[in-house]
Amino acid sequence: MKLREIFATNLRRLRHASGLSQEELAHRAGLNRNYVGLLERAANSPTLDTIERLATELAVEPVRFFDKPAGH
Repeated sequence: MKLREIFATNLRRLRHASGLSQEELAHRAGLNRNYVGLLERAANSPTLDTIERLATELAVEPVRFFDKPAGH
């Protein structure tokens, strides 16, 4: 599994766990909802600043986006 896919899987999992929609997370992080969707589909790579903003809004350490998903 590529790093971009690991990030995408964890972003989606953490967003769901927080009960936020893509639109709400994007709004809180100052991002476009379509961009969050692209990140979750591993169609785009985030910058470090974006990772930091998403982590802040999801109340997690940025490194959590890079945990290898179970079963992989």
